[in-house]
Amino acid sequence: MIKKDHYIYYLLIVIGFIFFVNLDAIYVNIMEARNFVTAREMVNLNHWFLTTLNNVPRYEKPPLPTWLTAFFGNLGNFKSLILLRIPAALSSLLLIVGFYKILPKFKVSKEQSFQAALILATSFYIIFSGRNGQWDIFTHAFMMICIYYLWKFFSSDKKLFSHAILAAIFFGFSFLSKGPVSLYALLLPFLISFGIVYKYQKFKSRWLPLIIFLLVGITIGGWWFIYVRLKDPDTFLEIAASEASNWGSYNIRPWHYYWSFFTQSGIWTIPSFVALLYPYLKNKVSNKKAYLFSFLWTVISVILLSIIPEKKSRYLLPVLIPMAFNTSFYIEYLVRKFKELPSKEKWIVYFNHGLIALIGLAFPIAGYFVLDINGVYWVYFILTSLGLICSALLMIKNLRNYFYKNVFYSTIGFICVIMTFGFPLIDTLLKNPNFHNFNELQTLAEKENFKLYDYGGKTPEIIWEYGEPIPTIQKNNFYVPDANKFGIIMAEKDSSIVEKFTNYKIIASDRYDLNYVNPEKGGYKSRLIRRFYLLEKEN
Repeated sequence: MIKKDHYIYYLLIVIGFIFFVNLDAIYVNIMEARNFVTAREMVNLNHWFLTTLNNVPRYEKPPLPTWLTAFFGNLGNFKSLILLRIPAALSSLLLIVGFYKILPKFKVSKEQSFQAALILATSFYIIFSGRNGQWDIFTHAFMMICIYYLWKFFSSDKKLFSHAILAAIFFGFSFLSKGPVSLYALLLPFLISFGIVYKYQKFKSRWLPLIIFLLVGITIGGWWFIYVRLKDPDTFLEIAASEASNWGSYNIRPWHYYWSFFTQSGIWTIPSFVALLYPYLKNKVSNKKAYLFSFLWTVISVILLSIIPEKKSRYLLPVLIPMAFNTSFYIEYLVRKFKELPSKEKWIVYFNHGLIALIGLAFPIAGYFVLDINGVYWVYFILTSLGLICSALLMIKNLRNYFYKNVFYSTIGFICVIMTFGFPLIDTLLKNPNFHNFNELQTLAEKENFKLYDYGGKTPEIIWEYGEPIPTIQKNNFYVPDANKFGIIMAEKDSSIVEKFTNYKIIASDRYDLNYVNPEKGGYKSRLIRRFYLLEKEN
């Protein structure tokens, strides 16, 4: 039995296993590459406020997460993926602990708050964002703390000004991380749901600190936008217009695109779906008011996101936060009543956790044949197999004994095993025999003393691996570099363009392939391949 005072320590241990272990196990993706390059150019080119990507203005994203990443990245000279991803992991810690701390305010038990925080920590897209150098996790983590202090502000007559200012600081941090994204998708649904369920009391006595909240929050969150607008107005307006246009013309999806949102929770897909069946669960939960609030917070968030024409799966991240709270009511109900449930209600639980247990039991056999295991990976494979088998057996045992609490915690252990021991096994699936990294080209450029150019446009992953900006020769604005010797990279389909450099001869060539996956497997991208030519002016 976990002692109530120790829940936070157990939560921190789980967070450590999920978000801080094997942070360098996965290669850098396109979103990370953009952000890491911008962070590196902050330090190397002193672009702290007028942020750049490949030495070209990049004002689409506010700079707070990039500043944090630049600080940690610089500690390892931008060579350590662990240091570069630590800020996102710390943001996950802030989000989950803040979430855990606010839930008892809605008069749910400490244990249910703990279970809700575990559901959040083990939800698929929370894990993905929290271990990845993307900025979504930052904006929602800061907004979660803002919400915590806003709850205090609206629910107590004490320390109104201090709560308003603290909420404003984190509101500003959220805005300075990704603009109004979290304001719209997390805070606004919270405020609407709170007003419907708990009402806003004594509002007249709160208007002055509320105005201070708005002024401080907008100042902290908006100063950078004003600074860039004044320093580089033409570029800022051009980028702002492009970003605004994208909301209505880019990645357009139908209004119902998000309505499978509960699947983004991964292992909690089925419990999350059941918890959203409000007529079924409303009379079974221990706190009907808090359940209604969590349900409304989740659904209103989805509705608001559905209104926006531009839709991407990762935009659902804020929905997972109230949904974890909502799902915890179903978990709490199962903990209390599982043994007494009729068979027609138990079968969904057996199916869900039976499927998880089956995966755990099948992993050693399937992994042996699917994974290309050698060397140290045998250690990871054995530890993962043992951990998953033990978790699966515990699930099965406790399902048979109708002890759902231990079934739940076995599921948490299942995820911890995967993240701690199973994650490095990803390398056994990434076998590209033609892999040739662009950092070797950068070494060659230094050795042979030539400047490298990219024909046709920038690819963030290539720029990241190369280690410094690569000037671009645009297809619609072709020019010949003014140099006796220079290097150029281009997509394979554009290789004939080298013939345009009529006064130069090719003195070296090569093929660079940044794909980590095998060419015969899904995920292999031609945009990560370049032909390289070293050209020298003919006498």
